[in-house]
Amino acid sequence: MRVVMALGGNALLRRGEPLTAENQRANVRAAAEALVPIARGHELIISHGNGPQVGLLALQGAAFQADEAYPLDILGAETEGMIGYLIEQELRNFLPAGCSFATLLTQIEVDADDPAFTRPTKPIGPVYNESEAGILAGQRNWTMAPDGKGFRRVVASPRPRHILELGVIELLVDHGVIAICAGGGGIPVVKKEDGRFLGVEAVIDKDAASALLARELNADAFLMLTDVDAVYQDWQTAKARAIRQAPPKILYQMTFAEGSMAPKVKAACEFVENTGGMAGIGRLEDAQAILKGTAGTIISQGVAEMTWWEKKSAR
Repeated sequence: MRVVMALGGNALLRRGEPLTAENQRANVRAAAEALVPIARGHELIISHGNGPQVGLLALQGAAFQADEAYPLDILGAETEGMIGYLIEQELRNFLPAGCSFATLLTQIEVDADDPAFTRPTKPIGPVYNESEAGILAGQRNWTMAPDGKGFRRVVASPRPRHILELGVIELLVDHGVIAICAGGGGIPVVKKEDGRFLGVEAVIDKDAASALLARELNADAFLMLTDVDAVYQDWQTAKARAIRQAPPKILYQMTFAEGSMAPKVKAACEFVENTGGMAGIGRLEDAQAILKGTAGTIISQGVAEMTWWEKKSAR
């Protein structure tokens, strides 16, 4: 089975944890251990989030003069290399000798006229209190938005259209290589009239990019792994229930939190509708169980109605 695994940024760096190399390595090690059973029995392609990491690099870059700070496309490339390195090394430490890995910097084309460039929505970087957010917005001309009990910087998040390195990824997978690619939604680029590609100031949604990757690779399964055990109906209310399985047509009629669960549900539904495969959303440590359909939320055309897990309530 060909499986695309999208590791959420919160699965690689727990909410509220300091953005240290030690914390990130510890979380990546736990992620790698959870993926080992799948890597041993299936064709595995790994993508990952980078919101906390790219935000940290942008914050560090703000210490320079405005014309010296690196743009988001270059920061995205840096995080792809950094996180890919950690995932690759920790997987190598768990899997038998002879397993092959490759971390691939992945450029993804977006539309230069995408309306997202005028409506930033993608959260990156650490969480600030209201006072800190106001100061940063004024000093650095950042757009800030509520995130839980705090605020985070938000940037443009255009829709992914085409993966430039798709042929290379297919070549790697066909030869038994575990490919780590499209990290952080890939590096956003636009195609100019003369055929040249240039990076743009944006961060592509990781779930949308991973769904595109899964569709174009004709994956059998697409899993989005995060720090929540399932998709919940009526999240954060007394009526909250964990969804066990559902078809896309029902999920499209429901409302989920923008910037967190809504993009995941949309990406899952698009993958299922376009491929007939299965998509799953749940906790990183439940990866193998989600693939088997015994944990998380399963989205499939093979089910007619929505069902719920018993004894699960929103945390």
